[in-house]
This record gives sequence, structure tokens and C-alpha cells, in this order.
Amino acid sequence: VQLQASGGGLVQSGESLKLSCAASGGIFRIRSMGWYRQAPGKQRELVAALSRDGSTNYADSVKNRFTISRDGAKNTLYLQMDNLKPEDTAVYYCKADGTVFYSDYASEFSSWGQGTLVTVSS
Repeated sequence: VQLQASGGGLVQSGESLKLSCAASGGIFRIRSMGWYRQAPGKQRELVAALSRDGSTNYADSVKNRFTISRDGAKNTLYLQMDNLKPEDTAVYYCKADGTVFYSDYASEFSSWGQGTLVTVSS
């Protein structure tokens, strides 16, 4: 299963961006999806996650500013980012976990998107 992330860019502090992550490649069922980010010199961290049952999990630093959502029909994950701050500057990655179905068997998968850069200027 391949993930294609898009929507990053350069914005000023206080502005908004919406990231998208489209999943494709065969027949699959997604169990969970999430957004991670990695700032220069720092480790990759979880930003927001969305489970198949609709439950969400956010990093404390983005609560009440970021919203994760999914369009199941389009197999696309979104991250609405409002009131962006300079400390949100990072490369954002999407991740998906689930099951992919082949003609005579199924296999678990865990895929990462290629990353999209978000830069917030002060």
C-alpha cells in the first residue's frame, strides 16, 4: 500500500494549512492512520492518530489546533492545521496500518508516506 502526502508549504504564524494523504495499491483495509512530524535535529513524533472506530489521539502541543479526519471512500487522510506556530515547522509524514488482500491470502502492512514540508514563519 502506497501513501502520497501533499499540502505542505510556507505560511505565517497564525495561518492554516490542510495536509492530505492518499492511500492506494490493491485491496486493503486500514486499521489506523496517523500523522507524524520530524523537525530538524529532532526525533519523529506522533502528531495525531485516527483509528478505524473513529477514536483520535493528539499530541498535547497540537490539541485544539489540529484536526485529523478521513474520507473512507477516497482512502484519504487529512490534517487540518489551524493557528500554526513556528514550532510546528517540520516534515510531516503520514502512516497507515492495516491488511492488504491478495487473491489467496492476506497480509498486514505498515506504510509511510514520503513527507511534506511545513514551514511556519514568525
